[in-house]
Amino acid sequence: MKIEKVALIGLGLIASSIFWAIKRSGQNIQVTGTARSAATRDTARKIGLCDAVVDTAQDAVAGADLVILCVPVGAMAAVAQDIAPHLKPGAIVSDVGSTKRSVIDAVAPQLPDGVHFVPAHPLAGTEHSGPESGFAELFDNRWCLLTPEDQPQAAVDALAAFWRSLGANVDLMEPDHHDRVLAVTSHVPHLIAYTMVGVADDLHRVTDSEVINYSAAGFRDFTRIAASDPVMWRDVFLANKDASLEILGRFTEELFALQRAIRTGDGDHLHDYFTRTRSIRRGIIEAGQDTDAPNFGRNAS
Repeated sequence: MKIEKVALIGLGLIASSIFWAIKRSGQNIQVTGTARSAATRDTARKIGLCDAVVDTAQDAVAGADLVILCVPVGAMAAVAQDIAPHLKPGAIVSDVGSTKRSVIDAVAPQLPDGVHFVPAHPLAGTEHSGPESGFAELFDNRWCLLTPEDQPQAAVDALAAFWRSLGANVDLMEPDHHDRVLAVTSHVPHLIAYTMVGVADDLHRVTDSEVINYSAAGFRDFTRIAASDPVMWRDVFLANKDASLEILGRFTEELFALQRAIRTGDGDHLHDYFTRTRSIRRGIIEAGQDTDAPNFGRNAS
C-alpha cells in the first residue's frame, strides 16, 4: 500500500510535527489539514503548515490514503462519524491518541467496510501545544506503538513504514496492554505533576515569588509536564480510568511505605529503595529514551 496523500485532522503539536517530518524526509506526499477552530486554521496557513488547509474534515479526507486523527481522544468518535462517508476505499485511518482501547471502541464502529483502522501512539511530545509548536525532529528515535486488531498486514506495514520515515522506532502492542504501560510511564506521572503544582499553590506560607525564584531543578523539571494541554489530559484519564486507578493505587502504597520510613527514621529502607529505583532510572537512560529532546507523551495523546 502506497501513501501519497495524508490528511491531518487537528493541527496541534503532533500534527504539525508530522507535516514538518514528512517534508524533511523528502517524500512526495501531499498533506491536507484541518482544525475545528478557524483561528487555528488561519495560523496554519500563515506559517505554511500543510500543503493545503481546508475548512472541514470531510474535505480534508477526500482522496486521502492515510487519515490521522490528531484530536483529543474524547472527540474521536464524533470526528470518525463525520468523515466516514467521505473516506476513500482502502484508506488507512489512524490516530495519535494516548489511550488505545477507548479509541478503538469509539472509532472502529464508525468506519465503513474496506477502510483499515490502525491505531497508533507516538511516544513524543512537549509541554507546548498548537500549530506553531511542531518541529520535524520530534519523533527522532522515539517509539511509535501500533495497536491494530484484525487489520490487513499490508495496512499495518504501510503505517509502520510511514512512521519510520519520520524518524520513529515502531513496535506493535496489544491495546489493553498499551493502556496499562502508558498509565505507568506517562498518565500517572502527569497526574502527579499536576498534583505537585497544586500542592505548591495550596501552601500559602510559600509565596508565588518564592516558588518561582527558588525552584530547584527537581521541581522545575518534574512539573514542566503540568503545562500540557488540560483538555487532552482530562480525556486521557477519563478514557483510561481503570489502568490509571490501578497504577495510582500502587503509587499510593509505595508512597505510604516511604512516608512510614521517614516517620520512623528507617534509613535502611530509604537507602535500599533509592538504590533500587536509581538502578531502574539508569536502565531507562541506557535504553536511549532519555535525551535532550523532551518526551512527554502526546500525545501523546
